[in-house]
Amino acid sequence: MSYVIAAGCCNDAACVDVCPVDAIRPRPGDPNFRTAEQLYIDPDTCIDCSACMFACPISAIHDGFELPDHLSDFAAINAEYFEEAPLDRRIVDGTPDSTSVPMGARIAVIGAGPAACYAVAELCRIPGITLTVLERLPTPFGLVRSGVAPDHPSTKQISTVFQSALQHPNVTCYFNVEVGKNVRLEELQRSHHAVIYAAGASGDRLLGIKGESLPGSHSARELVSWYNGHPDFVDNQYDFSQKCAVVIGNGNVAVDVARVLVSPVEALEATDMADQAITALRGSAIETVVIAARRGPAEAACTTSELLALCQVPGVEVAVIPEEVAGPGRSGQTASSTQLRKREVFSHLPDARLPADPGVKRIVFRFGVEPSEIHGNRKVDAVTFRRTGGRPAETETVECGLAIRAVGYSISRFPGVPFDESARTVANRGGRVIAEDSGKIQPGLYCVGWAKRGPTGVIGTNKECSLETVAALLDDLTFGRLPEPDLDMADMDRLIRSQNPRVVNIDGWNRIDAEERRRGQTGHPRKKRRKLLKLQEMLHHAARPDSEPDSSAPSGAKLPVAESNR
Repeated sequence: MSYVIAAGCCNDAACVDVCPVDAIRPRPGDPNFRTAEQLYIDPDTCIDCSACMFACPISAIHDGFELPDHLSDFAAINAEYFEEAPLDRRIVDGTPDSTSVPMGARIAVIGAGPAACYAVAELCRIPGITLTVLERLPTPFGLVRSGVAPDHPSTKQISTVFQSALQHPNVTCYFNVEVGKNVRLEELQRSHHAVIYAAGASGDRLLGIKGESLPGSHSARELVSWYNGHPDFVDNQYDFSQKCAVVIGNGNVAVDVARVLVSPVEALEATDMADQAITALRGSAIETVVIAARRGPAEAACTTSELLALCQVPGVEVAVIPEEVAGPGRSGQTASSTQLRKREVFSHLPDARLPADPGVKRIVFRFGVEPSEIHGNRKVDAVTFRRTGGRPAETETVECGLAIRAVGYSISRFPGVPFDESARTVANRGGRVIAEDSGKIQPGLYCVGWAKRGPTGVIGTNKECSLETVAALLDDLTFGRLPEPDLDMADMDRLIRSQNPRVVNIDGWNRIDAEERRRGQTGHPRKKRRKLLKLQEMLHHAARPDSEPDSSAPSGAKLPVAESNR
């Protein structure tokens, strides 16, 4: 039996590079790579060599003979992909040519999330290139740290790849440094041949309905950041005193939120979920979470693997309204195997109108409905939905104490970086930033990740996206299209530190990391990390000498300035 890619695939595509028989699809460069739910192994081509399993950064590949029972569906899921799209042999080489890159090139990267780290990992291995990574927080890895669900630790293993890149000798890290505040974009451009903007998406899409701003109406981004211990959201307050919560949208983030709200707290205690979130959820009265979306079950935005995993949460029943599942799909379109499998999974779920077993919590998927109003005097107490898809105009009101909008992130404008209003991304062509009005390429300015393509894809999608930008940058560097810096790095370093003496370097982050791991070992026996939640606490440990035994920042502690960033 062949190897099987199962739940949690990050689409990093490291497995594609090592497969000796080219049996894994889709590959970087394939038309559907950026939109695929996961990668798949062709069972008829696989030679059982196990190279892909060892290359997978998050351990999502399994020997088909040893596939755990809860992942048994994935053997068929992998095979079905190739029944619909038979294997082809078109070779796609996504590796940029770096043989003729001039020595001494300096590149700055704004952000330290997945897209930024993939770009750094590709560039740092090229002789003669030095990189400067600037991150607003004292901690790197972006949504890997603050967006991945706490009960998905295997997905977070990708951070080991990113950590290796950030620790490369050719990389200098400036964490706790905000571009636009502690250093201007123009100053980075003056001190580097090129600047890569990789700041991601910091806003939320809105529903545009009445009551959206009521207390108790929150974005999924805020809630996820809160329970993941993001310092900007650690003081947020959420009302879990009502029996029902509503999540609008049914993508992976919506599924994560719903699962966290009803999962046994005992299971969450073993994760790196923020302490204040565990405390709040321990006292939660929520028994039912309604996940509502305007399209049908075949078009559900969550991946099949996340849906299957949701159905296996202990003490939680996933239910539907059978008539909503059995209704027609989108007219004029042939359903893919992925869509058919999702519909099949939903069709076997119990009827939400029947009473659940005593003590069992519920997640109810609703299809073909969209919110028309969020009700409440001083806080949310209900959401009204209307039917979609050409059905009779009818409404339904769901009483709830919490309404979570999981309808997507939004990209914000950044001073000095051209913005494409129609695409809601940085204005760019293949990663090269272009002027908003003329479309003219802005020499030396690039973008990657969500800023480049919009908030789509999973963590590994950023690898192919970053490779495209890196290839464009190296091409421009090789052919002399980039401006020469007129500010040296020592001057830039002094400039940054004069604006912010509390710079956190890579060693400072390693001290934060070590302290979080140490605290994890002192609590739950299976807990590997207890996150530092307050900015000042992070900065204290980042600056603390390794020999200092104290594990908590003293009141009014003065933080020393690091002399070196390495």
